[in-house]
Amino acid sequence: MQSGYYSSAAGMVTQFNRLDTIANNLANVNTVGFKEDNLVVGDFQRLYKEARDELPNENHSKDGAQFINRSMTKAPQIVDSYTNHSVGNMQLTNNDMDFALSREGLFFLVKTPEGVRLTRDGSFTKDDEGRLITKNGYEVLANDYFEAGGNITINENENIIQVDKNGQMYKNIPNSIKVVQGSHLFIAQPDNIAFLKKEGNNLYRYDGTTGLKSLNETGAVSQGYVEKSNVNAVNMMTQMIETNRLVGMYQKAMDAQMNDMNRDAIEKLAKRA
Repeated sequence: MQSGYYSSAAGMVTQFNRLDTIANNLANVNTVGFKEDNLVVGDFQRLYKEARDELPNENHSKDGAQFINRSMTKAPQIVDSYTNHSVGNMQLTNNDMDFALSREGLFFLVKTPEGVRLTRDGSFTKDDEGRLITKNGYEVLANDYFEAGGNITINENENIIQVDKNGQMYKNIPNSIKVVQGSHLFIAQPDNIAFLKKEGNNLYRYDGTTGLKSLNETGAVSQGYVEKSNVNAVNMMTQMIETNRLVGMYQKAMDAQMNDMNRDAIEKLAKRA
């Protein structure tokens, strides 16, 4: 079997993975707070060179490296993935329960059945008990949640009058026009956003959640706005076209390799006959 066939097959699989990522980005181009995903393509040989001297196995020594099939290890591979956390465009909604964060790396905290999660989707609403929740029904947390289990509740006769740029809520006293301080949104900034893991429904899992502190002076909260996806549809369509072309090229290379192998096999069998 010719190694070129394996390299072409590996290249095609890599491009299929890219297509999956691009398709997911395009599917969420209008999803509030969605962040674009990207893949990093490399080759196994480069990774091997970087790590072989640190491996304890004698076969992975410099002497053992001479037995590696150099052509096969140059095949493209997905070596890493990352999320682009840049801020998306702000869209005016004039809904008092919509909130957007204008700084990168800031997140709202919400409570899910699997535990506390982070999100950039600030399109909130109220449940039947008056609790502030996400559109998926997850409870939005107050800044004192880890100390006192605080939640954000809006009574039947209360209305959110204003939320300032730091996430401090102000509401009216029932049956009165007097405004008082209410709850404060829990807005967190993880030490390293590279450790965030997407879980669907615009949620992120962060292993150090219990150590997060609420930032009470962010100056980044905009009431009546939502943050749109940061996916650039034009760039994604360009990448999709490029990836489709690469898939076609790898397919042609595989066909050529297979045709050559079949021809060689037929010629050799004919000579022996």
